[in-house]
This record gives sequence, C-alpha cells and structure tokens, in this order.
Amino acid sequence: MGRMDRYKHIHEESKEKKNIFARKEINPHEQKTQKSQDNEFDNSFDESFTTDERREPEYHYQQTPPQPQQTGWKKQKKPKKPKKRKKHLILGWIIKIILILVIYSGVSFAAGKMVADKDQTISDGESETFNGFKSQDGASNILLLGSDSREGENARADTVMVLQLDGPSKKPKLLSFMRDTYVEIPGVGNNKLNAAYAYGGAELVRKTLAQNFGIETKYYTIVDFKSFEKVIDTLFPGGVQITAEKDMSKNLEVPIKKGPQKMDGLTLLQYARFRMDEEGDFGRVRRQQQVMNAIFSELKNPIALAKLPYAAGKVMGYAATDLPMSFLLKNSLSMAKGAGGIDRLTVPVEDSWSYGNTWDAGSVLMVDQEMNKKAINEFLNK
Repeated sequence: MGRMDRYKHIHEESKEKKNIFARKEINPHEQKTQKSQDNEFDNSFDESFTTDERREPEYHYQQTPPQPQQTGWKKQKKPKKPKKRKKHLILGWIIKIILILVIYSGVSFAAGKMVADKDQTISDGESETFNGFKSQDGASNILLLGSDSREGENARADTVMVLQLDGPSKKPKLLSFMRDTYVEIPGVGNNKLNAAYAYGGAELVRKTLAQNFGIETKYYTIVDFKSFEKVIDTLFPGGVQITAEKDMSKNLEVPIKKGPQKMDGLTLLQYARFRMDEEGDFGRVRRQQQVMNAIFSELKNPIALAKLPYAAGKVMGYAATDLPMSFLLKNSLSMAKGAGGIDRLTVPVEDSWSYGNTWDAGSVLMVDQEMNKKAINEFLNK
C-alpha cells in the first residue's frame, strides 16, 4: 500500500470513531412525545402522595453520649440526699422521744398516786374550794402550806410560801412569809397570818396575801409532815445533801449535828421546823428556804429527775391540792433551772417590820405593807 492509501485508511478510521461519540440527533416529533410522557409520569407520581408526604425527609441523628476519657477519669459520685430529708428524720426522732417521755411521766405519776391512795398510815388530804387567779405578770403562782394540825387543836399553817415557776424569768422563785406577821384577814379582822388557814383554809390565806401584799396565787398545795417525809424518801433514797447551821436537839425527834450531811425525810423535816433558839421564827424560815433550795439542787441527779413524776403522783395522793400534772410538765425546764439554786425572799423584808404586842394575837410582827408590796413586785419581775 502506497503512502497515500495508508493516510486515507487512517483518516477513515478516525472519522468512524468520531461518529460513535457524536450526539444522537433527535427528531423534534420524538422529543415532544418523550416530554409528554415524562410529565404524565411526574403528575401521577405526585398525586400518589399527600402534601405532608412530599415534604423533604427529616433526618434524625442519634447523639452518642460523650465517652469518658480513659486517662484520669473517675467514677461519678452518687448525688447526696437533700438536707430537708435529714431535718425531717431528726424532727421525727425528737417527736418520738417527747412522746415516750410524756407516756413515761403519765404512767409514773399514776403509779405514785395509786400507792399514796392505798397508804393507810396517812389520811387523805381533803380538797378545798380554791378560787385562784393568775398574777399581773401572767404567772400561775403556787401557794404552799405546811399544816401543823394535831388531834384536838385547831389547824394553823406552820409554813406559808409562794412558789413561782412560770414568771418572767422562767426560773423558780420562792417567797416565804413569816407566820407571825400581823395582817388583816378578810371577814375576820386583824390577826397573825397563819391564823387565816384555821379560819378559812387555803382560800382565805389566798385572799389575805392578795389584800395585804398584792400577790395572787393560782394553785395551792397543803402538805402535812408525814407526807413530806415519804415524798423526800421516795425522791432521794440516799438522802438530801445539806449543811446544818448548828447543833440542834431541843424538842426534836432526832438530834442534828452541825456541818454538811445527808438527811432523810424525817431529819430534813426536823431541821426545817426547829425554832428553839434566839432567832425564833426568822431562823426557821431561813432554814425552810435552805431545805427547798437543797431539794431543787438534788434534781441535778438524773435518777432523782427520773423519779420526779412518781414523786409528784405521791404528793397528789397524800396532799390536798389542785395543781395539775400538765402544769408541772410544762414547767419542767424551769424546775431544772432551779437545780443551780432558786431565788428566795423573806417577807417582811429587812427594815420593814418591828415587834409588837396585841390583845387579840399576842406577840406579832408589825409590817410596812407598801414597802413589802414593792419588794415582792421587784423580786418576781427581775
């Protein structure tokens, strides 16, 4: 094959390859028919779906929680319980303890009263009509009377005291009135203070104190000597710690030596009642206050404090009183404060009295009532 023939052959092969990759020419009529078919297909496809279905699909990607770092990673601690829950638990336990104490006190009180009621050696205290009132400061003062009644004699109050537990200071305060104080007894006339009990019982003593010294009492308690002994021995089986001021023996059932010692109920009563010395009734009142202070001080002993409801029940059984147990429970904290010592005042106060003699009452103490009213008011409100 010559040069020209080879060139012609290559040129034809190249032309054929070019035609293979060339676009196919479409007849206009065929192009229109194809478009019409495509439109019909699209319309039929769209009609087969609702508007919501034609929306673009939403893609949800599952979030993988971050993996803890392997280096230095520590396990997370459990969340702490809220503080409110702890407070509720503590409050619950406090309520339970209070309920247990209330139940224990009630049962012990009832047991002590039952024992006293069955005791045939002591006559039951007879209840009296007592129209008590609260004092001006809102306190429910307690009138304490010690009876020296003996067979064949008119009853006179050997001891006249007023105990305040719920006053402004919330601390026990004790007022001791000299029994020979010359006063006006309502409906009777002028006489010694202790004679008011013989004429009209605790109610007349209440009226006498209110009229002469301006102090009101809400409750009363009358304790005779035998019941005092038994209550002391119940509360303090080992005795009450007290320091005797002097040797005493005259007209006493048991002799007492000077100095610190433990006294049982009988000895303590003899010490409180002794007056056969130069001080007379003044010394006796002071010792009565010392005895009351020693009794309150002994309440620091948890054993004695635990026996208090039982002893209170015995007092209620032996004594004539209208003092409710609820009042004692309510003021138990005040009595506990008295373990450190109680505030005491003797009436008449210093420099407010003088000795006197009367035709109706004999030897008496003449007092300045206004001066004593002021002293009592200041003592109870400080």
